[in-house]
Amino acid sequence: MHRSAETSLEDQAVDIRIQMIQLGWDTLTSVPKSRAGERSVTLDEATTRVLQEWRTRQNKERLAAGPDWNESGLVFTHPDGTGLRPSWVSEEFARIAARAGLPPIRLHDLRHGAASLSLAAGVDVKVVSAELGHSTTAFTQDTYQSVFPRVAREAAEATAGLLSGDAARQA
Repeated sequence: MHRSAETSLEDQAVDIRIQMIQLGWDTLTSVPKSRAGERSVTLDEATTRVLQEWRTRQNKERLAAGPDWNESGLVFTHPDGTGLRPSWVSEEFARIAARAGLPPIRLHDLRHGAASLSLAAGVDVKVVSAELGHSTTAFTQDTYQSVFPRVAREAAEATAGLLSGDAARQA
């Protein structure tokens, strides 16, 4: 959950400067674990549109709450502006995934999936590493790079293409 002042939908970016953690029943705000953890994450157009729609909804909730609105500055809040408890967000995600018929998956596992898909799509590992807030690309590759069957097939075809008659004559 990020403070709205650090969300620039016009620039399609979210600046990560704080993190919310839950210790027992208490929710605490702290800085990311490392300097690399403080970063900007670039958003795609579809995600930006969803967040713009959410901002519009939140503004309507702010008006409806009037003086009872809690100005937390958070992007994701209850209708009165109070922050969402991290454990509630994780539990709600698990309920949504179960209703969708998905296997059990933690909210944090989406990070692994997004990183693996980005790498499989050919996004440079340096870009993925920066988006994840890693200090080295080696950690990103060791942790997140998975070989998808389609990517493995493309690699096999590209390698075989080098050995084909046309490629051999051009060499």
